[in-house]
Amino acid sequence: MKFAGLIAIYLPMHTATRLAIAMLPKIQKLNSSAHLAFYGLYATINKDHLRDLGGKTIISGEFEDSLVQLYRRLVNHTFVQDSDLVSLKRQIFRIPKRSNLPNLNNYAKLKIGKDQSIVVGYTEGTRGCKHICRHCPVVPVYNGRFFVVQPDVVMADIRQQVEAGAEHISFGDPDFFNGPGHAIRLVESFHIEFPKLTYDVTIKIEHLLAHREKLRRLAETGCLFVTTAVEEVDDDILGKLDKRHTRADFVEAVYATRAAGLTPSPTFIPFNPWTTLFGFIDLLAMIIELDLIENVAPVQLAIRLLIPAGSRILELAEMKHCISGFDAEKLSYKWTPADPCVDDLQSKVYEAIQLGEREGANRREIFEQVWALAHNACKQSAPALPPERADSSPVLAMSEPWYCCAEPTDEQVAGM
Repeated sequence: MKFAGLIAIYLPMHTATRLAIAMLPKIQKLNSSAHLAFYGLYATINKDHLRDLGGKTIISGEFEDSLVQLYRRLVNHTFVQDSDLVSLKRQIFRIPKRSNLPNLNNYAKLKIGKDQSIVVGYTEGTRGCKHICRHCPVVPVYNGRFFVVQPDVVMADIRQQVEAGAEHISFGDPDFFNGPGHAIRLVESFHIEFPKLTYDVTIKIEHLLAHREKLRRLAETGCLFVTTAVEEVDDDILGKLDKRHTRADFVEAVYATRAAGLTPSPTFIPFNPWTTLFGFIDLLAMIIELDLIENVAPVQLAIRLLIPAGSRILELAEMKHCISGFDAEKLSYKWTPADPCVDDLQSKVYEAIQLGEREGANRREIFEQVWALAHNACKQSAPALPPERADSSPVLAMSEPWYCCAEPTDEQVAGM
């Protein structure tokens, strides 16, 4: 890096962007003369701040061709100051080069039992998303478009990760069923070549129901669990987020997923401008009712909505009453809930989760703490949780919980 002429930093998620910005002083101290570029989903939506930090080229969308062109212009001394680029040009993908990355053992693992885990690889079958949920960071860049990665490239990428020790593959598509036919052909090829390997996917509630006949095929080809962005269980709030599913749809999707032999792994944004104290209790109660306590990563109970630049949330006229400016450090608009007690509860929930995880508490123990905090905020006594089933087996979970649009944890920041 010290002698590089081009330093390009990948910003696929909010946390990655925050951590990259924290690393910039070190990078610029090592090499202040390099052409600094930022690329990925969170590059263009944060372009103004990244420009202020020294970024000369900002690229989002299908970025590979644009990066190659940038490199060639710099080598040939033909670079001129470019505008912020969002490329949505369909391209021919190449097999990712992973040989210079850290060993897969350094990344998140899949916990399959007490003190047991397996090595996880990562790939994508598609990029972008054909949906335009209001809070989603994919929307300002892709605006309802998605792109298929050629199956031979995906399989070659999986193959090289298996050779490097991967025992499970996490498909990172924003929605694996954006192209359901492509998805099923892909996992069938995967299972034929790697019959002992397992995988997981992310699928929208709407797609879980629309393509429920395909869920069993996922299980048959090695899929263990499905991450699905539920976000809320209040139908009015779901409408504001433009999620295109309802509370009842969530319940139906949980049953459909389990009936197919898959484990549901729901994610939430429980703290948003419309959250109420009793609404938060209602969300927790539904998690209990659907027997999902072990399925929900504790951090999902504390996530506070981030509103990045360009978010469709800003289209809602009512947001004018709760937004108070843009926080450049946190890369999000500042907002306050209608009930200030909600922010106080969110802080307490977050602290309890952080403490519980540091002390090695399990998901049920942490959930019980959150359940009590929520009822205390309403000046109520928390009912006892239902007893654990004696025949329940451990729920599979990643050693680092997946979430895309939330603040980095204290541990992540400290790791810098």
